[in-house]
Amino acid sequence: MTQSPAIPLPPPKERRRLREAASLTRAQLASRVGVTSETVRGWETGRSTPRGRKGEKYAKLLGSLGDEAGVTPDQDGAADSDDLEPTPGAVLSRRAARARRKTAPDRKRPVAKDRGRGPVTVPDRSRAPVPHGHRVILTERPRTTPPRRPDEAITALTPDQAFDALYAFCAPALVRQTYLLTGRRELARESVERAFQIAWQRWPEVARDRDPAGWVRAMAYECALSPWHRLRPRFRHPEPPPPDAFDRALMDTLLKLPPSYRRTLVLYDGVGLGLPETAAETEASTRAAVNRLAHAREALAERLPELADPETLHWRLVELASVERLRAAKPSVVRRGGERRARFWTRAAIAFTVALIGTTALTVRTAPTHYEPPVPEGETVQGVPPRMAPGPLSESERELRAKLRKEQQRGPDRLLPQPW
Repeated sequence: MTQSPAIPLPPPKERRRLREAASLTRAQLASRVGVTSETVRGWETGRSTPRGRKGEKYAKLLGSLGDEAGVTPDQDGAADSDDLEPTPGAVLSRRAARARRKTAPDRKRPVAKDRGRGPVTVPDRSRAPVPHGHRVILTERPRTTPPRRPDEAITALTPDQAFDALYAFCAPALVRQTYLLTGRRELARESVERAFQIAWQRWPEVARDRDPAGWVRAMAYECALSPWHRLRPRFRHPEPPPPDAFDRALMDTLLKLPPSYRRTLVLYDGVGLGLPETAAETEASTRAAVNRLAHAREALAERLPELADPETLHWRLVELASVERLRAAKPSVVRRGGERRARFWTRAAIAFTVALIGTTALTVRTAPTHYEPPVPEGETVQGVPPRMAPGPLSESERELRAKLRKEQQRGPDRLLPQPW
């Protein structure tokens, strides 16, 4: 069982303040501790607690940062913390930071475990310059104005700009993640675009969410793992596999896992979420998420023993997702596509409603106003003699006929009308 670090940890607000005072980003701090930036964000927001060897290393690193800056950590609780979840306004800062990092010179990365195709390197951004837009607290000089809260950045952005910033920040990574879930490039792009179209339709809800990136990620995973895709003709045949043999084996093993196991593995070992966050996003308990993760790792290690180490598995998943040239569409195209889709379904709903109202009115107009009993079916009448043709005259009938004819000739003349 993992234990909490022996070194006392400062409150979540103070953890973030110490990192920013040392001019470190979450990615730089995560590379020093050996975790992902999502895990560091959970530690700084208080959603998860550092435990085990990583927690001890994180506590020692915070202590060294505090000693270097000459700052005494606050021991106040996290109740007055003003740390908020990443908002679309802060995404623009991350976008600028990524651009800064691209222009910075490449540095060598420490060698990680590999499967035999050469060393896998890990980027060392511990000494990268602080990107523009990241808030840095300098304790040597007192502040003259209070720090700007992320809420103020939201007010300075229009919904279109905030959506474009969130899309530019999340879409490329989400396309790679959904590719690991589905093994299909086109389906991965389509799922991410559909998720962002739904997010644009519900933008007031997404903009106020604590984690907009997590909201879109959960929606993209749901769209990618929908069982209805198997009924579409374009997705009945598999796509070309990765060129490398090991990548093909890893992708085949991933696709053979149940969707819930695959999703848990990608979130925990690929994205780097903690167990509570993984369980919450997969709508399962923490114990169920642990069992799914253990079974998924066992299945991978049984076929690919090189992936028994979680750290190696993480970098292999990252490398497999990065092999393919997966690109997302432009945010403006996604927004327009979502608006066209919303207009189409709105008009279809209006047309269906009008047709339903017209059918109801016609039925009411042509329906009978009183009860008309049904006509009974005909019945067969018994005892009626059959109709017969007349036969030959008898002797008496012939005598009577002759008598009548004679009397008619002997009688008085027939009366005729007198002329005028």
